[in-house]
Amino acid sequence: MKSALRLRRAADFAHVRRYGRAQRQGSLLISYCGNRLAHNRYGFVVGGQHGVAVARNRIKRRLRAALRDLHPRLRQGFDIVIVARRGLHAQPYSEMSRILNELFLRARLLEIC
Repeated sequence: MKSALRLRRAADFAHVRRYGRAQRQGSLLISYCGNRLAHNRYGFVVGGQHGVAVARNRIKRRLRAALRDLHPRLRQGFDIVIVARRGLHAQPYSEMSRILNELFLRARLLEIC
């Protein structure tokens, strides 16, 4: 994912959590708010309860891959934080992708063609 499309600063994550809206389903939570840019920026939070760094990084890679498929269909101009909750590591990629798709639909961030 390009550097311009990523949230990196703790202040950006805190702004989304404080002023944004959230949707949760199962083991995933998304928080989002407007960013006044022409593109979306994404951040990922995978806590220590998911195990060692190898396991956490694998979850982040799978989330980025699912997001890569959805990115062209998403409305632009938002900061989006995706939080992996307990139990996500045990789910197959297809289930993770389906849940992410449903969350974006509920948040009205996914443009239906």
